Amino acid sequence: MRRAARRDRAARQTLRRGRGPPGRTAIRIPLDEMTETPTKDQLRRILTTHKRFACVGLSANPIRPSYYVARYLKLKGFDVTAVNPAIAGTELFGRPVAESLSAIEHDIDVVDIFRRSEAVPGIVDEALERFPNLKVVWMQIGVSHAAAAAKAEARGVEVIQNRCPKIEYQKLTGELGMAGFDTGIISSKL
Repeated sequence: MRRAARRDRAARQTLRRGRGPPGRTAIRIPLDEMTETPTKDQLRRILTTHKRFACVGLSANPIRPSYYVARYLKLKGFDVTAVNPAIAGTELFGRPVAESLSAIEHDIDVVDIFRRSEAVPGIVDEALERFPNLKVVWMQIGVSHAAAAAKAEARGVEVIQNRCPKIEYQKLTGELGMAGFDTGIISSKL
């Protein structure tokens, strides 16, 4: 029992120091690379008025976060288009998977990025070029890029970084309230 307790304590200390478990690296995003934190009103407005999402880096694997986030959005009435060159031509959520943002033939309101931060500038450039009426660039949890965000914002596009639309939607609609999230109340009841 003591050995397990020491191992758990050591693991918690390692994570606090910014290192992940063996073989993985922890995600650490400097605050100076983040744009201002979006307000609940801003998130509510985005998620109620912009319904056409292009999910860049969407996986066909149902246990990957990109898949279940996109599936959730589709179930909630969003129009989701997958963008992934590895599975282009197949179908996900009732639409063919696009090879790139340039291959999408219809307008998109939100480009949701499920790729590493290093890939963000190219994705943002392609999105701004392909969709002149793009409203939002959304970068998933752990994804941010200050220069790309500034470029999009300079073109009048809103930028959300290090957030998940599924989680934000659930917070705003009260779906996470049953589990005690975002309620301001700490309780062991379900």
